[in-house]
Amino acid sequence: SSSSSSSSSGDGGSRAPDTSLFVPVPLKPGLGGAAGEDVGAELTRPLDKGEVLKNLNKFYKRKEIQRLGAENGLDARLFHQAFISFRKYIMESSSVSADLHIILNDICCDAGKVCPVGHVDDLFPFFLRHAKQIFPMLDCMDDLRKISDLRLPPNWYPDARAIQRKIIFHAGPTNSGKTYHAIQRFLSAKSGIYCGPLKLLAHEIFQKTNDANVPCDLVTGEERVYANEDARQAPHIACTIEMCSTNTPYEVAVIDEIQMIRDPARGWAWTRALLGLCAEEIHVCGEAAAIDLVTELMYTTGEEVEVRNYQRLTPLTVLDYALESLDNLRPGDCIVCFSKNDIYSVSRQIEARGLECAVIYGSLPPGTKLEQAKKFNDPDDPCKILVATDAIGMGLNLCIRRIIFNSIVKPTVNEKGEKEIDSIPTSQALQIAGRAGRFGSSFQQGEVTTMHRDDLLQLKEILSEAVPPVKAAGLHPTPEQIEMFAYHLPDATLSNLIDIFVSLSQVDGMYFVCNIDDFKFLADMIQHIPLNLRSRYVFCTAPLNRKEPFVCTTLLKFARQFSRNEPLTFDWLCRHTKWPLAAPKNIKELVHLEAVHDVFDLYLWLSYRFMDMFPDAALVRDIQKQLDDIIQVGVRNITKLIRASQSAAAPGTAEVVSEDFPLSRTKRDARVASDRHDAKSPEALSIAAEAPALRRARNTRASRSGMRQEDLKSYGRGSLANRLLREGLLTQEMLKQLESEWQDQHRNGRYGFGSKRDDQHSSKETGKKRK
Repeated sequence: SSSSSSSSSGDGGSRAPDTSLFVPVPLKPGLGGAAGEDVGAELTRPLDKGEVLKNLNKFYKRKEIQRLGAENGLDARLFHQAFISFRKYIMESSSVSADLHIILNDICCDAGKVCPVGHVDDLFPFFLRHAKQIFPMLDCMDDLRKISDLRLPPNWYPDARAIQRKIIFHAGPTNSGKTYHAIQRFLSAKSGIYCGPLKLLAHEIFQKTNDANVPCDLVTGEERVYANEDARQAPHIACTIEMCSTNTPYEVAVIDEIQMIRDPARGWAWTRALLGLCAEEIHVCGEAAAIDLVTELMYTTGEEVEVRNYQRLTPLTVLDYALESLDNLRPGDCIVCFSKNDIYSVSRQIEARGLECAVIYGSLPPGTKLEQAKKFNDPDDPCKILVATDAIGMGLNLCIRRIIFNSIVKPTVNEKGEKEIDSIPTSQALQIAGRAGRFGSSFQQGEVTTMHRDDLLQLKEILSEAVPPVKAAGLHPTPEQIEMFAYHLPDATLSNLIDIFVSLSQVDGMYFVCNIDDFKFLADMIQHIPLNLRSRYVFCTAPLNRKEPFVCTTLLKFARQFSRNEPLTFDWLCRHTKWPLAAPKNIKELVHLEAVHDVFDLYLWLSYRFMDMFPDAALVRDIQKQLDDIIQVGVRNITKLIRASQSAAAPGTAEVVSEDFPLSRTKRDARVASDRHDAKSPEALSIAAEAPALRRARNTRASRSGMRQEDLKSYGRGSLANRLLREGLLTQEMLKQLESEWQDQHRNGRYGFGSKRDDQHSSKETGKKRK
């Protein structure tokens, strides 16, 4: 969003506020005194509302008045809104204050006189008073600017500024041992804190530290595990970065994946840890691209940065040939996809070849990810292939020989919320490719390639480019800052408060304000529920995926119950989630189980912030473990679930793949349709005939991403035909007939780049002919 990058004046000059965000406070018209008397009318006479209206409009048009308004913070937009409100207030009030009544009476009576007593300009003080009532921010703009001044973040952490910290930057690519060296120092320290981007990483360090006989606690948003049985805090702690304490002293702190300080949504957590941790030594691990920014930031705190560079420990080779066919898979291969649909499609095709594969993607619970990783890593397990999303880029130790990019374009959502397809950035490509040939694994040499020949040259270019340096660190308004804003603007909604905060905020060139879209989405969703500001703020910072309707509606129910002061019990949660749940029978059910797991996470997250209102965390944690086991069974049988989904009715399948993007949607449409009908039915044939036209449209989109249209088209046609043949839905004779029919139609211009409706119409005609 435009607000997400409000980088502004380091010169101290204040920007003009974005007044489109100022929402007027409604004022009720005056209804007279206690006994309904009108003091002004008694002192003078009742007002002629027609004359009043004429003079008010005259007042509005006066250039002098508009200039005075601007001097008092009323730009054209606010001036207009304030005037409309002022006029409505006067015209609809049965009586106005005596002083205003007398002024209006003088203006109306003196109209046209040579020496009038009253002039329309005399209304300005009353107009300005009204404007400040409906726009309270006008009276406290200086205070609001001070509160939202984000130009000196180091000063927010006086405890850290009171000590001289030593900063050591461990810089290197994936698999270079940089984090290992930082952790060795962490283990040898008297006290320490590890801050990582993922629960999985925090959990891994927690286990390693305790295995090394160094008592270590685990703290994530949803979980606290104490090394000591009496729940005494251990001197070492492993946590997710948002949970680190900035007022507990440590000897050593480790901040992992420091390049995430540039993350549009979460970067603020790395900034906070880097500037605020109270540790004698801060060990920062990550890409060399962040060295300059970290050095600059530490210059402002008066702390020097020692840089230790690391090289990759095992060789990594980009192959000169693509995989081209799943028949060429070898043990230790990992196919990386950028959508769940591709995961489903590729794993199904691998199973059709009689091979077992493990599956890892972002929305799986941590336990399931670990179980799938263990299955793939186990030399005695028949599962030798991994199909994964970019979720493997961090947090899992995997024995991969070769990374195969199924695609090098990734569906993303741009700032306007539109779906786009773009090449993966160099930083991400290196992180994923670097997972091959892990030091200490059975594969001491890593290899990287692509599924399709056309992508290989582009992948080589992406991997050979320098990672652009990290330019700025994220910031986020604190609850205290928002509370101070709310004190000045008591009638504003939380979403509006945040908007005004970001629009007024000033940051210097080394910082940016993080994207607040998720926060605002939740703020708007629960706005109608009566909550105090602190509680509302906490609910809005809950970590959830707003694309999951079940999780969002659950948060809404949590907030509603919370606002009634009714504790959210274990029984209530079981009723809402229909626990106990059975093993999934298809993909749609698996996706729902993943959402329920997220709901349990949400409950646990809230239970640490409102213990009395979410009292049954221990019971919820128990059923969450059971649910993780159920999901593990589902993922082990994922190809059976995909088969069940494909043979089910189309609406169910369509719902499963809600995250779909144009590149893979056409594959699904053809598959769903062909699975729905018997192969001999005319509908099946017409849809199979239609598929090439749909693929042509897809390939046009793909070619915009630098791919050769013809090769993609033939690849698409081949893979669909092969799948239909394998599944017994198509015979060689039918395929030949379809090809000749399609070529005839193409020659007649029927399957060009016409509308979808034309394609459907022609496919129906083909169906009629077959009848």
